[in-house]
Amino acid sequence: MADLIVPKQSDVLLLIDIQNDFCPGGGLAVPQGDAVVPLINRLAARFAHVILTQDWHPAGHRSFASSHGGRAPFETLEMAYGAQTLWPDHCVQGTPGADFHKDLDTARGELIVRKGFRPEIDSYSAFFENDRTTPTGLTGYLRTRGFERVFLAGLAADFCVHFSAVDAVREGFGALVIEDACRAIDLDNSLKAAKSAMAGAGVELIDSARILA
Repeated sequence: MADLIVPKQSDVLLLIDIQNDFCPGGGLAVPQGDAVVPLINRLAARFAHVILTQDWHPAGHRSFASSHGGRAPFETLEMAYGAQTLWPDHCVQGTPGADFHKDLDTARGELIVRKGFRPEIDSYSAFFENDRTTPTGLTGYLRTRGFERVFLAGLAADFCVHFSAVDAVREGFGALVIEDACRAIDLDNSLKAAKSAMAGAGVELIDSARILA
């Protein structure tokens, strides 16, 4: 087994979008999305610092297929900021689908980063909107608090976890994705592409056993 990882005070566990709409029965269900919750709760107990992200779309968001007449979910549409996958309506502000999964232990979360709230632009990353330039403010928060490494877990591995991890490296942090604490949509082989992109960016892909053993 690879070396055991003991989280430090300068490490933070970033939990990505563990919300009802990304779990079975939700508007944009990730296969077995709820299966990560017990493992993530165990992992969170090993970290001194935990941050959560929450997809938080207004009704009629431009990334929703329903906002474009005749378009179907999972089609791609060119937006002002580039290609955008059109999604089923999900994580609409104030709805049960936007709530965190009921079994997720959020009590130790020190910050909740809400993203995707701008009506005209989607946001996969915890750091930037999909134009790749509009910041969420997470970088400044992490730097101010002296964090150096970001461990990521949650939903979905091939979209919001992937983009968040790559941006963490881009912003000067170490990034480690806990693979078995994530689940993927795997749209048109997107999981394989995401893993390749993360590895190429310097993201380390690890197993939870390295933390929990």
